[in-house]
Amino acid sequence: MNKFIILHIIGWILNFEAAFMILPLVVSLIYREQSGFAFLISIGLCLLFGIPLSLKKPKSTHFFAKEGFITVALGWIILSLFGALPFFISGEIPSYLDALFETVSGFTTTGSTILSDVEALSNCMLFWRSFSLWIGGMGVLVFILAILPLAGGENIHFMRAESPGPSVEKLVPRIKTSSKMLYTIYLGMTLIMFILLLLGKMPLFDTITLTLASAGTGGFSIKNSGLADYSYYQQSVITIFMFLFGINFNFYYLIILRKFKSAFKMEEVRWYFIIFITAIILISFNIGGIKGFFSSLHQAAFHVSSIITTTGYTTLDFNYWPTFSKSVLILLMFIGACAGSTSGGIKVSRIVIAFKSIGKELSYLLHRRSVKILKFEGKKIQDETMRSINTYFVAYAFIFATTFLIVSLDNYDFTSTSTAIIATINNIGPGLDAVGPYGNYGGFSDLSKLVLIFNMFIGRLEIFPLLLLFSPNTWRK
Repeated sequence: MNKFIILHIIGWILNFEAAFMILPLVVSLIYREQSGFAFLISIGLCLLFGIPLSLKKPKSTHFFAKEGFITVALGWIILSLFGALPFFISGEIPSYLDALFETVSGFTTTGSTILSDVEALSNCMLFWRSFSLWIGGMGVLVFILAILPLAGGENIHFMRAESPGPSVEKLVPRIKTSSKMLYTIYLGMTLIMFILLLLGKMPLFDTITLTLASAGTGGFSIKNSGLADYSYYQQSVITIFMFLFGINFNFYYLIILRKFKSAFKMEEVRWYFIIFITAIILISFNIGGIKGFFSSLHQAAFHVSSIITTTGYTTLDFNYWPTFSKSVLILLMFIGACAGSTSGGIKVSRIVIAFKSIGKELSYLLHRRSVKILKFEGKKIQDETMRSINTYFVAYAFIFATTFLIVSLDNYDFTSTSTAIIATINNIGPGLDAVGPYGNYGGFSDLSKLVLIFNMFIGRLEIFPLLLLFSPNTWRK
Protein backbone atom coordinates (compact mmCIF):
# COMPACT_ATOMS: atom_id res chain seq x y z
CA MET A 1 0.00 0.00 0.00
CA ASN A 2 1.32 3.45 -0.94
CA LYS A 3 1.03 5.15 2.47
CA PHE A 4 2.91 8.24 1.32
CA ILE A 5 0.33 9.21 -1.31
CA ILE A 6 -2.39 8.76 1.33
CA LEU A 7 -0.59 11.12 3.73
CA HIS A 8 0.09 13.56 0.88
CA ILE A 9 -3.60 13.78 -0.03
CA ILE A 10 -4.66 14.05 3.63
CA GLY A 11 -2.27 16.98 3.89
CA TRP A 12 -4.08 18.66 1.01
CA ILE A 13 -7.44 17.94 2.68
CA LEU A 14 -6.25 19.86 5.77
CA ASN A 15 -4.96 22.70 3.60
CA PHE A 16 -8.31 22.99 1.85
CA GLU A 17 -10.12 22.84 5.18
CA ALA A 18 -8.01 25.77 6.38
CA ALA A 19 -9.05 27.64 3.23
CA PHE A 20 -12.72 26.78 3.82
CA MET A 21 -12.49 28.22 7.34
CA ILE A 22 -11.57 31.64 5.96
CA LEU A 23 -15.21 32.20 4.97
CA PRO A 24 -16.68 31.83 8.50
CA LEU A 25 -13.76 33.94 9.73
CA VAL A 26 -14.88 36.69 7.35
CA VAL A 27 -18.45 36.29 8.64
CA SER A 28 -17.18 36.81 12.19
CA LEU A 29 -15.45 40.04 11.09
CA ILE A 30 -18.61 41.30 9.37
CA TYR A 31 -20.72 40.69 12.49
CA ARG A 32 -17.86 41.62 14.85
CA GLU A 33 -18.03 38.34 16.72
CA GLN A 34 -15.26 37.38 19.13
CA SER A 35 -15.72 33.67 18.44
CA GLY A 36 -13.99 34.25 15.10
CA PHE A 37 -10.66 33.79 16.91
CA ALA A 38 -11.48 30.06 17.08
CA PHE A 39 -11.25 29.89 13.29
CA LEU A 40 -7.86 31.60 13.32
CA ILE A 41 -6.52 28.99 15.73
CA SER A 42 -8.16 26.15 13.79
CA ILE A 43 -6.72 27.41 10.49
CA GLY A 44 -3.27 27.49 12.08
CA LEU A 45 -3.61 23.91 13.36
CA CYS A 46 -4.84 22.65 9.97
CA LEU A 47 -1.87 24.24 8.21
CA LEU A 48 0.55 23.04 10.91
CA PHE A 49 -0.19 19.45 9.91
CA GLY A 50 -1.36 20.00 6.35
CA ILE A 51 1.59 21.89 4.87
CA PRO A 52 4.34 19.40 5.88
CA LEU A 53 2.27 16.45 4.64
CA SER A 54 1.36 18.08 1.32
CA LEU A 55 4.83 19.47 0.58
CA LYS A 56 6.49 16.09 0.99
CA LYS A 57 5.82 14.62 -2.43
CA PRO A 58 5.68 10.81 -2.52
CA LYS A 59 8.21 8.95 -4.68
CA SER A 60 5.38 7.07 -6.33
CA THR A 61 2.03 8.66 -7.19
CA HIS A 62 0.41 5.32 -8.00
CA PHE A 63 -2.68 4.48 -5.99
CA PHE A 64 -5.38 1.99 -6.63
CA ALA A 65 -8.58 0.66 -5.04
CA LYS A 66 -7.22 0.07 -1.53
CA GLU A 67 -5.46 3.43 -1.34
CA GLY A 68 -8.52 5.19 -2.73
CA PHE A 69 -10.93 3.77 -0.17
CA ILE A 70 -8.54 4.20 2.77
CA THR A 71 -7.77 7.80 1.79
CA VAL A 72 -11.47 8.67 1.59
CA ALA A 73 -12.27 7.10 4.98
CA LEU A 74 -9.27 8.63 6.79
CA GLY A 75 -9.73 11.95 4.99
CA TRP A 76 -13.33 12.32 6.17
CA ILE A 77 -12.44 11.40 9.76
CA ILE A 78 -9.55 13.88 9.90
CA LEU A 79 -11.65 16.55 8.17
CA SER A 80 -14.25 16.16 10.94
CA LEU A 81 -11.74 16.02 13.82
CA PHE A 82 -10.26 19.38 12.76
CA GLY A 83 -13.61 20.79 11.67
CA ALA A 84 -14.94 20.40 15.21
CA LEU A 85 -12.22 22.64 16.65
CA PRO A 86 -13.93 26.03 16.08
CA PHE A 87 -17.05 24.93 18.00
CA PHE A 88 -14.95 23.61 20.87
CA ILE A 89 -12.27 26.34 21.02
CA SER A 90 -14.88 29.12 20.99
CA GLY A 91 -16.74 27.43 23.84
CA GLU A 92 -20.03 27.61 21.96
CA ILE A 93 -20.15 23.81 22.19
CA PRO A 94 -18.19 23.11 25.40
CA SER A 95 -17.85 19.33 24.91
CA TYR A 96 -15.45 18.22 22.15
CA LEU A 97 -17.50 15.06 21.58
CA ASP A 98 -20.63 17.17 21.06
CA ALA A 99 -18.67 19.46 18.73
CA LEU A 100 -17.47 16.41 16.82
CA PHE A 101 -21.04 15.05 16.59
CA GLU A 102 -22.25 18.37 15.15
CA THR A 103 -19.35 18.52 12.68
CA VAL A 104 -19.67 14.93 11.49
CA SER A 105 -23.39 15.56 11.11
CA GLY A 106 -22.50 18.52 8.90
CA PHE A 107 -19.85 16.96 6.67
CA THR A 108 -21.87 13.76 6.21
CA THR A 109 -24.93 15.94 5.37
CA THR A 110 -26.95 14.27 8.13
CA GLY A 111 -28.26 17.36 9.90
CA SER A 112 -28.74 15.72 13.32
CA THR A 113 -27.91 18.10 16.15
CA ILE A 114 -27.06 17.99 19.84
CA LEU A 115 -28.13 21.64 20.23
CA SER A 116 -31.35 22.54 22.02
CA ASP A 117 -30.99 26.23 21.15
CA VAL A 118 -29.54 26.71 17.67
CA GLU A 119 -30.08 30.47 17.79
CA ALA A 120 -27.59 30.74 20.68
CA LEU A 121 -24.75 30.12 18.22
CA SER A 122 -22.93 33.07 16.68
CA ASN A 123 -23.44 33.83 12.99
CA CYS A 124 -19.98 32.58 12.05
CA MET A 125 -20.68 29.21 13.72
CA LEU A 126 -24.09 28.98 12.05
CA PHE A 127 -22.39 29.66 8.73
CA TRP A 128 -19.75 26.99 9.39
CA ARG A 129 -22.48 24.42 10.17
CA SER A 130 -24.27 25.16 6.88
CA PHE A 131 -21.06 25.41 4.87
CA SER A 132 -19.94 22.00 6.16
CA LEU A 133 -23.12 20.54 4.64
CA TRP A 134 -22.32 22.10 1.26
CA ILE A 135 -18.72 20.83 1.38
CA GLY A 136 -19.86 17.33 2.28
CA GLY A 137 -22.66 17.28 -0.29
CA MET A 138 -20.49 16.74 -3.33
CA GLY A 139 -17.47 15.50 -1.41
CA VAL A 140 -14.12 17.02 -0.54
CA LEU A 141 -12.15 14.40 -2.52
CA VAL A 142 -14.20 15.14 -5.64
CA PHE A 143 -13.30 18.82 -5.11
CA ILE A 144 -9.61 17.99 -4.72
CA LEU A 145 -9.68 15.82 -7.87
CA ALA A 146 -11.06 18.81 -9.75
CA ILE A 147 -8.25 21.08 -8.51
CA LEU A 148 -5.07 19.07 -7.94
CA PRO A 149 -3.01 17.50 -10.72
CA LEU A 150 -3.06 14.01 -9.20
CA ALA A 151 -1.96 11.45 -11.74
CA GLY A 152 -0.49 7.98 -12.01
CA GLY A 153 -3.33 6.03 -10.45
CA GLU A 154 -6.95 5.11 -10.76
CA ASN A 155 -8.56 8.33 -9.56
CA ILE A 156 -12.00 6.83 -10.14
CA HIS A 157 -11.56 4.87 -6.89
CA PHE A 158 -11.69 8.16 -4.96
CA MET A 159 -14.94 9.14 -6.60
CA ARG A 160 -16.51 5.72 -6.18
CA ALA A 161 -15.60 5.61 -2.50
CA GLU A 162 -16.96 9.09 -1.82
CA SER A 163 -19.97 9.36 -4.14
CA PRO A 164 -23.21 7.76 -2.92
CA GLY A 165 -24.75 4.87 -4.82
CA PRO A 166 -24.00 1.34 -6.00
CA SER A 167 -21.75 2.47 -8.87
CA VAL A 168 -20.18 5.66 -10.16
CA GLU A 169 -19.11 6.14 -13.74
CA LYS A 170 -17.00 8.86 -15.29
CA LEU A 171 -19.01 11.47 -17.17
CA VAL A 172 -16.12 11.89 -19.59
CA PRO A 173 -12.89 9.89 -20.10
CA ARG A 174 -10.82 12.11 -17.79
CA ILE A 175 -11.80 11.89 -14.11
CA LYS A 176 -10.46 15.43 -13.48
CA THR A 177 -12.87 16.79 -16.10
CA SER A 178 -15.72 14.73 -14.62
CA SER A 179 -15.03 16.23 -11.18
CA LYS A 180 -15.05 19.76 -12.61
CA MET A 181 -18.35 19.11 -14.38
CA LEU A 182 -19.95 17.78 -11.19
CA TYR A 183 -18.89 20.85 -9.23
CA THR A 184 -19.94 23.18 -12.04
CA ILE A 185 -23.45 21.70 -11.97
CA TYR A 186 -23.45 21.83 -8.16
CA LEU A 187 -22.35 25.47 -8.08
CA GLY A 188 -24.81 26.44 -10.79
CA MET A 189 -27.80 24.91 -9.02
CA THR A 190 -26.69 26.47 -5.72
CA LEU A 191 -26.49 29.91 -7.35
CA ILE A 192 -29.94 29.61 -8.98
CA MET A 193 -31.52 28.63 -5.66
CA PHE A 194 -29.75 31.52 -3.93
CA ILE A 195 -31.12 34.03 -6.46
CA LEU A 196 -34.68 32.67 -6.23
CA LEU A 197 -34.69 32.90 -2.43
CA LEU A 198 -33.35 36.45 -2.58
CA LEU A 199 -36.15 37.34 -5.01
CA GLY A 200 -38.54 35.99 -2.38
CA LYS A 201 -37.22 38.64 0.03
CA MET A 202 -35.49 36.20 2.37
CA PRO A 203 -32.81 37.91 4.52
CA LEU A 204 -29.32 37.61 3.02
CA PHE A 205 -27.74 35.57 5.83
CA ASP A 206 -30.72 33.21 5.92
CA THR A 207 -30.55 32.86 2.14
CA ILE A 208 -26.86 31.95 2.18
CA THR A 209 -27.07 29.40 5.00
CA LEU A 210 -30.29 27.74 3.86
CA THR A 211 -29.08 27.52 0.27
CA LEU A 212 -25.83 25.86 1.34
CA ALA A 213 -27.68 23.43 3.61
CA SER A 214 -30.31 22.59 0.98
CA ALA A 215 -27.72 22.02 -1.75
CA GLY A 216 -25.89 19.58 0.50
CA THR A 217 -29.26 18.01 1.42
CA GLY A 218 -28.24 18.28 5.06
CA GLY A 219 -30.88 20.53 6.57
CA PHE A 220 -29.19 22.43 9.40
CA SER A 221 -31.55 25.28 10.22
CA ILE A 222 -30.52 28.57 11.80
CA LYS A 223 -33.77 28.90 13.76
CA ASN A 224 -35.23 26.79 16.55
CA SER A 225 -38.54 26.72 14.66
CA GLY A 226 -36.89 25.12 11.62
CA LEU A 227 -38.37 26.63 8.45
CA ALA A 228 -41.81 27.29 9.91
CA ASP A 229 -41.34 31.09 9.96
CA TYR A 230 -40.62 31.44 6.24
CA SER A 231 -43.17 32.27 3.56
CA TYR A 232 -44.95 29.74 1.35
CA TYR A 233 -42.92 30.96 -1.62
CA GLN A 234 -39.61 30.48 0.21
CA GLN A 235 -40.65 27.05 1.48
CA SER A 236 -41.76 26.08 -2.04
CA VAL A 237 -38.41 27.08 -3.57
CA ILE A 238 -36.62 24.97 -0.96
CA THR A 239 -39.02 22.07 -1.61
CA ILE A 240 -38.24 22.12 -5.33
CA PHE A 241 -34.49 22.38 -4.91
CA MET A 242 -34.28 19.68 -2.25
CA PHE A 243 -35.96 17.41 -4.79
CA LEU A 244 -33.64 18.55 -7.60
CA PHE A 245 -30.49 17.96 -5.56
CA GLY A 246 -31.72 14.41 -4.96
CA ILE A 247 -31.53 13.58 -8.67
CA ASN A 248 -28.51 11.78 -10.14
CA PHE A 249 -26.18 14.48 -11.48
CA ASN A 250 -25.67 12.44 -14.65
CA PHE A 251 -29.23 13.47 -15.51
CA TYR A 252 -28.21 17.15 -15.50
CA TYR A 253 -25.09 16.40 -17.52
CA LEU A 254 -27.23 14.77 -20.22
CA ILE A 255 -29.60 17.76 -20.14
CA ILE A 256 -26.66 20.13 -20.64
CA LEU A 257 -25.57 18.06 -23.64
CA ARG A 258 -29.19 18.28 -24.91
CA LYS A 259 -29.54 14.51 -24.77
CA PHE A 260 -33.06 14.87 -23.42
CA LYS A 261 -34.21 11.43 -24.56
CA SER A 262 -31.34 9.71 -22.76
CA ALA A 263 -31.87 11.83 -19.65
CA PHE A 264 -35.55 11.03 -19.28
CA LYS A 265 -34.91 7.37 -20.01
CA MET A 266 -32.90 7.07 -16.79
CA GLU A 267 -34.80 4.39 -14.90
CA GLU A 268 -33.72 5.48 -11.43
CA VAL A 269 -34.88 9.05 -12.03
CA ARG A 270 -38.28 7.83 -13.26
CA TRP A 271 -38.78 5.70 -10.14
CA TYR A 272 -37.61 8.61 -7.97
CA PHE A 273 -40.37 10.77 -9.51
CA ILE A 274 -42.97 8.02 -9.02
CA ILE A 275 -42.07 7.42 -5.35
CA PHE A 276 -42.00 11.16 -4.69
CA ILE A 277 -45.43 11.89 -6.23
CA THR A 278 -47.06 8.79 -4.71
CA ALA A 279 -45.84 9.66 -1.20
CA ILE A 280 -47.10 13.24 -1.50
CA ILE A 281 -50.58 12.11 -2.58
CA LEU A 282 -50.85 9.48 0.17
CA ILE A 283 -49.77 11.84 2.94
CA SER A 284 -51.89 14.73 1.64
CA PHE A 285 -55.07 12.63 1.81
CA ASN A 286 -54.08 11.14 5.17
CA ILE A 287 -53.38 14.42 6.98
CA GLY A 288 -56.00 16.58 5.27
CA GLY A 289 -58.63 14.30 3.77
CA ILE A 290 -60.53 15.27 0.64
CA LYS A 291 -61.69 18.66 1.98
CA GLY A 292 -58.29 19.74 3.20
CA PHE A 293 -56.31 18.04 0.45
CA PHE A 294 -54.88 21.15 -1.23
CA SER A 295 -54.03 22.89 2.03
CA SER A 296 -52.15 19.71 3.09
CA LEU A 297 -50.44 19.33 -0.27
CA HIS A 298 -47.87 22.01 0.51
CA GLN A 299 -46.83 20.47 3.83
CA ALA A 300 -46.79 16.96 2.39
CA ALA A 301 -44.65 18.02 -0.59
CA PHE A 302 -42.19 19.86 1.64
CA HIS A 303 -41.68 17.00 4.08
CA VAL A 304 -41.62 14.26 1.45
CA SER A 305 -38.98 16.25 -0.44
CA SER A 306 -37.08 16.83 2.80
CA ILE A 307 -37.13 13.19 3.95
CA ILE A 308 -36.62 11.32 0.66
CA THR A 309 -33.60 13.52 -0.11
CA THR A 310 -32.46 13.08 3.52
CA THR A 311 -32.29 16.86 3.98
CA GLY A 312 -34.27 16.85 7.20
CA TYR A 313 -35.81 20.34 7.12
CA THR A 314 -39.17 20.72 8.85
CA THR A 315 -41.92 23.33 8.97
CA LEU A 316 -43.95 21.54 11.65
CA ASP A 317 -43.70 18.66 14.10
CA PHE A 318 -44.73 15.58 12.10
CA ASN A 319 -44.71 13.61 15.37
CA TYR A 320 -48.38 14.61 15.50
CA TRP A 321 -49.22 13.28 12.04
CA PRO A 322 -51.31 10.07 11.72
CA THR A 323 -49.40 6.80 12.04
CA PHE A 324 -49.83 6.07 8.32
CA SER A 325 -48.12 9.32 7.27
CA LYS A 326 -45.27 8.78 9.73
CA SER A 327 -44.87 5.25 8.39
CA VAL A 328 -44.58 6.60 4.84
CA LEU A 329 -41.86 9.02 6.02
CA ILE A 330 -39.95 6.18 7.70
CA LEU A 331 -40.03 4.17 4.47
CA LEU A 332 -38.72 7.21 2.59
CA MET A 333 -35.91 7.51 5.16
CA PHE A 334 -34.70 4.06 4.15
CA ILE A 335 -35.14 4.55 0.39
CA GLY A 336 -33.41 7.90 0.02
CA ALA A 337 -32.94 9.60 -3.34
CA CYS A 338 -30.81 8.78 -6.40
CA ALA A 339 -27.28 7.48 -6.61
CA GLY A 340 -24.87 10.16 -7.77
CA SER A 341 -26.78 12.90 -5.93
CA THR A 342 -25.98 14.69 -2.66
CA SER A 343 -28.59 12.64 -0.75
CA GLY A 344 -28.25 9.72 1.66
CA GLY A 345 -30.34 6.60 2.24
CA ILE A 346 -30.09 3.20 0.58
CA LYS A 347 -30.77 4.82 -2.84
CA VAL A 348 -33.58 4.25 -5.32
CA SER A 349 -31.30 2.28 -7.67
CA ARG A 350 -30.51 -0.36 -5.05
CA ILE A 351 -34.20 -0.69 -4.14
CA VAL A 352 -35.24 -1.10 -7.79
CA ILE A 353 -32.51 -3.67 -8.49
CA ALA A 354 -33.44 -5.59 -5.31
CA PHE A 355 -37.09 -5.80 -6.41
CA LYS A 356 -36.02 -6.94 -9.89
CA SER A 357 -33.90 -9.63 -8.27
CA ILE A 358 -36.89 -10.82 -6.23
CA GLY A 359 -38.98 -10.92 -9.41
CA LYS A 360 -36.30 -12.97 -11.16
CA GLU A 361 -36.21 -15.46 -8.28
CA LEU A 362 -40.01 -15.85 -8.31
CA SER A 363 -39.92 -16.37 -12.08
CA TYR A 364 -37.22 -19.02 -11.66
CA LEU A 365 -39.29 -20.90 -9.06
CA LEU A 366 -42.23 -21.02 -11.50
CA HIS A 367 -40.22 -21.71 -14.65
CA ARG A 368 -37.03 -23.58 -13.79
CA ARG A 369 -35.73 -23.66 -17.35
CA SER A 370 -36.29 -20.00 -18.08
CA VAL A 371 -33.33 -17.65 -18.35
CA LYS A 372 -34.18 -14.10 -17.33
CA ILE A 373 -31.58 -11.36 -17.74
CA LEU A 374 -31.90 -8.49 -15.26
CA LYS A 375 -31.47 -5.04 -16.75
CA PHE A 376 -31.20 -1.59 -15.20
CA GLU A 377 -30.93 1.67 -17.12
CA GLY A 378 -31.14 -0.46 -20.30
CA LYS A 379 -27.97 -2.41 -19.42
CA LYS A 380 -27.45 -5.91 -18.08
CA ILE A 381 -26.85 -5.96 -14.35
CA GLN A 382 -23.44 -7.53 -13.90
CA ASP A 383 -22.85 -10.26 -11.33
CA GLU A 384 -20.34 -7.99 -9.59
CA THR A 385 -23.01 -5.30 -9.15
CA MET A 386 -25.50 -7.82 -7.72
CA ARG A 387 -22.86 -9.20 -5.36
CA SER A 388 -22.00 -5.69 -4.21
CA ILE A 389 -25.65 -4.77 -3.59
CA ASN A 390 -26.40 -8.01 -1.73
CA THR A 391 -23.31 -7.56 0.44
CA TYR A 392 -24.33 -3.96 1.10
CA PHE A 393 -27.76 -5.02 2.36
CA VAL A 394 -26.27 -7.69 4.64
CA ALA A 395 -23.71 -5.26 6.09
CA TYR A 396 -26.38 -2.57 6.44
CA ALA A 397 -28.69 -4.93 8.38
CA PHE A 398 -25.87 -6.12 10.64
CA ILE A 399 -24.69 -2.57 11.46
CA PHE A 400 -28.26 -1.40 11.98
CA ALA A 401 -29.01 -4.22 14.45
CA THR A 402 -25.70 -3.88 16.33
CA THR A 403 -25.83 -0.11 16.72
CA PHE A 404 -29.52 -0.28 17.68
CA LEU A 405 -28.68 -2.67 20.56
CA ILE A 406 -25.87 -0.42 21.82
CA VAL A 407 -27.92 2.80 21.69
CA SER A 408 -30.87 1.04 23.36
CA LEU A 409 -28.73 0.85 26.53
CA ASP A 410 -29.62 4.54 27.03
CA ASN A 411 -33.17 3.32 27.73
CA TYR A 412 -34.97 5.72 25.41
CA ASP A 413 -38.33 4.54 24.08
CA PHE A 414 -38.33 2.17 21.10
CA THR A 415 -39.44 4.78 18.55
CA SER A 416 -36.80 7.32 19.58
CA THR A 417 -34.02 4.72 19.60
CA SER A 418 -34.93 3.06 16.30
CA THR A 419 -35.48 6.31 14.41
CA ALA A 420 -32.24 7.75 15.82
CA ILE A 421 -30.45 4.84 14.15
CA ILE A 422 -32.49 5.23 10.95
CA ALA A 423 -31.86 8.98 10.86
CA THR A 424 -28.10 8.73 11.34
CA ILE A 425 -27.28 5.69 9.21
CA ASN A 426 -29.32 7.17 6.35
CA ASN A 427 -27.98 10.73 6.91
CA ILE A 428 -31.43 12.25 7.46
CA GLY A 429 -31.26 14.26 10.70
CA PRO A 430 -34.57 14.17 12.57
CA GLY A 431 -36.32 10.99 13.65
CA LEU A 432 -39.46 10.67 15.76
CA ASP A 433 -40.40 11.35 19.39
CA ALA A 434 -37.32 12.46 21.40
CA VAL A 435 -35.26 12.94 18.22
CA GLY A 436 -38.15 14.38 16.22
CA PRO A 437 -38.24 17.68 14.31
CA TYR A 438 -38.03 19.77 17.49
CA GLY A 439 -35.93 17.33 19.52
CA ASN A 440 -32.17 16.74 19.51
CA TYR A 441 -29.51 14.14 20.26
CA GLY A 442 -27.93 15.97 23.20
CA GLY A 443 -29.40 13.63 25.82
CA PHE A 444 -27.70 10.49 24.54
CA SER A 445 -24.70 9.07 26.41
CA ASP A 446 -21.16 9.56 25.12
CA LEU A 447 -21.07 5.92 23.98
CA SER A 448 -24.29 6.35 21.99
CA LYS A 449 -23.02 9.57 20.43
CA LEU A 450 -19.88 7.77 19.26
CA VAL A 451 -22.02 5.00 17.80
CA LEU A 452 -24.25 7.53 16.03
CA ILE A 453 -21.15 9.32 14.70
CA PHE A 454 -19.99 5.97 13.34
CA ASN A 455 -23.41 5.50 11.71
CA MET A 456 -23.23 8.90 10.04
CA PHE A 457 -19.84 8.05 8.51
CA ILE A 458 -21.12 4.61 7.50
CA GLY A 459 -24.12 6.16 5.76
CA ARG A 460 -22.19 8.85 3.90
CA LEU A 461 -19.30 6.63 2.79
CA GLU A 462 -21.53 3.68 1.85
CA ILE A 463 -20.24 1.35 4.60
CA PHE A 464 -17.18 -0.35 3.09
CA PRO A 465 -14.52 2.43 2.97
CA LEU A 466 -14.94 2.88 6.74
CA LEU A 467 -15.06 -0.86 7.49
CA LEU A 468 -11.78 -1.32 5.61
CA LEU A 469 -10.05 0.74 8.31
CA PHE A 470 -10.92 -1.96 10.86
CA SER A 471 -9.75 -4.88 8.73
CA PRO A 472 -6.30 -6.23 9.69
CA ASN A 473 -5.70 -7.27 6.06
CA THR A 474 -5.86 -3.61 5.02
CA TRP A 475 -2.65 -2.77 6.83
CA ARG A 476 -0.67 -5.87 5.92
CA LYS A 477 1.97 -5.61 3.23
